[in-house]
Amino acid sequence: MRKIFYTLFIFSSCGLFAQGKKFFESGDVHLKTAVEKLNLQYAADLPFVKVNINGKTYNFLFDTGASTIISTAIYNELGLEKKHKSTVKDSQKNKQDQIFTVLPEMIVDQATFKEVGVMVLDLKAPEFGCLKVDGILGANQMAKLFWRINYAENLMEATQDLSRFDLTGYDIVIPFEVKDQKSPIVEAKMIDKKIDFTFDTGFSGNIKITDSKYDSKNAFEKVEVYGNNTVGAFGAGNPKSGYIFKNPELSLGNKSFANEIVMTGNSNLLGNDFLKRFVFVLDWSGHKIYMKQNKDSSHKLESFGFGYRFIDMKPVVTYIFQDENFPLKVGDSIISINNINLDNLNKESVCHYFLNRVEQGIDIIDMKIKRNGTVMNINLKKKIYLK
Repeated sequence: MRKIFYTLFIFSSCGLFAQGKKFFESGDVHLKTAVEKLNLQYAADLPFVKVNINGKTYNFLFDTGASTIISTAIYNELGLEKKHKSTVKDSQKNKQDQIFTVLPEMIVDQATFKEVGVMVLDLKAPEFGCLKVDGILGANQMAKLFWRINYAENLMEATQDLSRFDLTGYDIVIPFEVKDQKSPIVEAKMIDKKIDFTFDTGFSGNIKITDSKYDSKNAFEKVEVYGNNTVGAFGAGNPKSGYIFKNPELSLGNKSFANEIVMTGNSNLLGNDFLKRFVFVLDWSGHKIYMKQNKDSSHKLESFGFGYRFIDMKPVVTYIFQDENFPLKVGDSIISINNINLDNLNKESVCHYFLNRVEQGIDIIDMKIKRNGTVMNINLKKKIYLK
């Protein structure tokens, strides 16, 4: 569960224009063989694919929680025509006006997509630059095929005929509905409530529910937290209080899951920390997800009790556990961890330490921080918060 304490990514976008449903039906696809094996790279708890647009190769996130997105640079280079403009809201409730257009062609290995509706957007947070995200292959594009995904083997397959996939052993079947942009919405039951979750491969965390769905008076094992450890398409949201708790039972499709760790926030999401335990098949025609488990889960919550982001190329504490006498505060500037200087970094160094955290795999850290102009030395031991 380490992802809870670093940066979580939620690329899902909502609040699209009124013509969205028709717009996201556009386009078609051609495969050279009945089942195509497509490139997939699972990194930083997110799935990426290499796509070819106008003879150039780009790195796109494979994101069921968002529509297909291209950058402004691609839009301008191709000289595309604006079809619509509308206000879009990301997962952190940040809003921007965005252009919608039609992409003439995108090639993913031997799959050729033509005339797909796309949103034009430049991802703002510096983390996206470190991950080299050029765009998103989104749900409206995925819905034109059947997909089988296996993160553990970096394997992705696509077909136009579901019978080409052997579903023997896929004992979990989850029905779903869709938003206008085709994102799968699955109904689950937890904490005596029916909750609609986005099945979201653009969310690097486990399970997230909105603050309104959780009652802190519930007698669950829980930890109170403060800050913000998630980044949406337009950046991070404002710090606020929340909870991480162990949920006794989650009913999803024809399966129940016990003792899942859940965090509260702005959205109801099933993310990659949950999905990576399974091989799953996405069927937009039958509105079903088929899953078989290939990896055991861990329900232990272990952490130093804080998370940080690189803001203006400096590491800043953005998220803490509300532990009694916890020495860090949101807004503290981190000067060093274990004598590794993090205070004067260039872009290359920021990306290195963003992807290779100094504290990863260590049980004790010595930190030097600055708060209101005062430099402080702090020693922290990793702690098990939920067993």
